[in-house]
Amino acid sequence: MSYTGWILLTASLVGLSCGLIGVFLILRRMAMMADAISHSVLLGIVIAFIITRQLSGGHMLIGAIIAGLLTAVLVQWFNSLSIQHDASIGVVFTTLFAIGVILIATQVGNAHLDVKHALMGEITFVPWNTIELPFIGAVPEAAFLLAIVLIVVLLAILAFYKEWKITSFDPALAASLGIPVMLMHYVFMSLVSVTTVASFDAVGAIMVVAMLITPAAAAYLWTDRLSVMLVLSGAFGVLSAISGYYIAVWLDTSISGSMAFATGLVFMISFLGSPKHGLLSRVIRPFTIPSA
Repeated sequence: MSYTGWILLTASLVGLSCGLIGVFLILRRMAMMADAISHSVLLGIVIAFIITRQLSGGHMLIGAIIAGLLTAVLVQWFNSLSIQHDASIGVVFTTLFAIGVILIATQVGNAHLDVKHALMGEITFVPWNTIELPFIGAVPEAAFLLAIVLIVVLLAILAFYKEWKITSFDPALAASLGIPVMLMHYVFMSLVSVTTVASFDAVGAIMVVAMLITPAAAAYLWTDRLSVMLVLSGAFGVLSAISGYYIAVWLDTSISGSMAFATGLVFMISFLGSPKHGLLSRVIRPFTIPSA
């Protein structure tokens, strides 16, 4: 595959996996948790590096998952102490992210790990960091990791589709049916953390947040069916990744930034043109003469 092809594939995998996870973030009204976890995983990544002195490997995933779960637990704990949910998120993620930034500045040194890289990523380097796979050959490590994460996300959604659906729409009903709501919550936070850190090195925190929230929010405007919303959100994520790349080439600017911008364009088109919830349909509907 060509250099451009690997970049597009990697970005598309980010858009697809984040798009699927983002649907449940939107339905659970936890969109800001995406922002919180995408920033707080930096602390887990930095601590994992300080312990192992390696920038790749399973320890990075483990550190990120722990940081993501710590964020979820602390937000839940502060909220139980009568602190507003959005305030809890703001306090937790800014504090954990700040600790990560301080550790980078004071402990990491000259390693290829800095705040700019954490925020924007560097997807142009992805095709050069490869691993050898049997029967396939050399593939970018980021693309391979993202493919594994996508498979895990798909299996988790398919295996517990009914549970995710009920706990997202009506947690009280789910609890009355014997579904372990809190366990499902923390399993979901683990999926968010894994997806975030798999995308983190390639595209950075800004694009991860954009891909987790905006395609799902756009899909929400087009349909009320969960299955259709999942398909649309994944498709919007891929569309944003591909169109964002060519916008970046056209403008000679940041690829990750352009992909995040493309998610905004997809949302604006959906906000204006959705036949049911779009702005134009709301304006036109009152003037439509009902048939006899």
